[in-house]
Order: sequence, then C-alpha cells, then structure tokens
Amino acid sequence: MNRTLHGGILTMLWLVVVAVLSGCAEQQPIVQPATLAVQESVPEVGPEPGTARDILLRMANLLAKAQKFTVSISDSYDAMQATGQKLEFSASRKVIVSRPNGLKVEHEESHGDKQIVIYDGQNISVFSPNENVYAQTTKPGGIDEAVKYFLKDLNMKLPLAMLLVSQLPSELERRTESLDYVEKTTIHGQPAHHLAGRTATVDYQVWIAEGSKPVPLRVVLTYKNADGQPQFRAQLSDWNFGPTLSAADFTFTPPAGAKKIAFLVQLPSIVRGASEYPANPGEEQ
Repeated sequence: MNRTLHGGILTMLWLVVVAVLSGCAEQQPIVQPATLAVQESVPEVGPEPGTARDILLRMANLLAKAQKFTVSISDSYDAMQATGQKLEFSASRKVIVSRPNGLKVEHEESHGDKQIVIYDGQNISVFSPNENVYAQTTKPGGIDEAVKYFLKDLNMKLPLAMLLVSQLPSELERRTESLDYVEKTTIHGQPAHHLAGRTATVDYQVWIAEGSKPVPLRVVLTYKNADGQPQFRAQLSDWNFGPTLSAADFTFTPPAGAKKIAFLVQLPSIVRGASEYPANPGEEQ
C-alpha cells in the first residue's frame, strides 16, 4: 500500500530549501552548549503586527533567529492509491535544533517504523531502530547545508524541513504569491492567527500563536497540482527555546550489532533500477 504523499511535503519544503541554499554557512567547528539552560531564550520579535505578511514574517524570524529549540510534531497525510482512493496515514516527530551544527529528528510512522536523523556539523546519520541499520555520510557546513544535501542529494524525506533553516523568512516571502488573514481563532486553548497563503504549487494554511512567542501551532499544505489534491496536516506543540542540550544529543554511536548500509542514491544505478530498496539492506557498504 502506498504511504507516500503524492507530490509530497517535499514539494514545497525542499524546493524552497534547494532553490536558495547555495553558498550556505561556511564550515564551523562543532560548538555545543556544555552548560544547561534553565530558561527559554526566545528571540525578540517586537510588538504584535497587524497584517498577515508581518504576522507570517514575525513567526519566521523567530525560528530563524532561535539558537536552539525543541518541538513535537504530530502530522497526518493523504496517500493517493492507484485506485484513486485517498488514505490518511500519520506520524509523529521530536525535533531538536542547536545552531549552527546540531540537528536531531526522531520520527515514528503510525505503523511503527522509526527513523532517527542526527547531524553533528560533520556527519549526517540516519538510523532505523527496527532494522538496526544505519547510513552515514559527511556533509560539513551547518544545518542549512545539511538539510539541502539531505533532501536534494540523498533524496530523503524530512517533513517541514523549511522550519529548520535560517533562510525561512526570505523563502516564505519569495515563494508566497498571495497571503490572507482568515480569522483569529484558538488552537488548543491558545489564541492564534489563521493565515492562508498560495505558492505556485502549494496552498498553505498556518496558525500562528498570538503574543510574544509567535510559533506555528498548526500547518496544512494542499498540493493543488497533484491528482486528488492531497493534504499534509501537522500539529506543532511543546515548543521550548531553552532546552537542556549537550554534544551527546547530536552524537550518533551505532548500537551493538547495527550494520552500516549505503543511502539508496549511493548505490550503483543498476541496483537502484532493480528495486526500490537495497537487495541486501543489512550488508555493510
């Protein structure tokens, strides 16, 4: 059964990222906080704006300037079947960001498959606990560069990746062709601004918290040019801009017995053409 979102959340997110992230940050040494943060450090965002564009950019600037944060994401997505039927699947993620070099995403699909992505400033590691296999490649340059490489060159998925990159404000502004303020509403008891934007390929809605911490609380993407116009829906919660982090959070140590495999795009083309997956996923490459 096809679980892939046709058109994919990649469509907006990685196109946005890929288009402009050339010349990303120069390689920087891994600097991870050794000390513990006990209070949130929310970037200054200024007074509550009155226009949809300013509300959107206020949120984007908050995330782009944040030196570290964690967030939980619960999402669902439509998967178009060959019969034309649209099925909904779900997943959950825990995202940890420590700029410039620390990124960790723990992902679990509704059917139990898990995946952990870790970036430490030098290496991108992807671990599948269910299979006890991992793939790893070197990509220095910081989170922006790693995300671009992960999506474009490794052809991997990373939902809502755009929220992780420092160029979020300029990309939202450049890609958005129209933007409307829908209403002021409440998401899980929190006052929020409901905005609706359009790009060339995706219609998006975002609910942004009112107040001094304007984080996105909900996102809906509609792939308007794809068959059936599938949607991706995400609830974002537990935002924390003062997490307790250390270098160990972004250090990947293969568990006992874990086998290293190659990313699919690193396999010879004759193998890639023969099957969607490596013939011997446990074989060390």
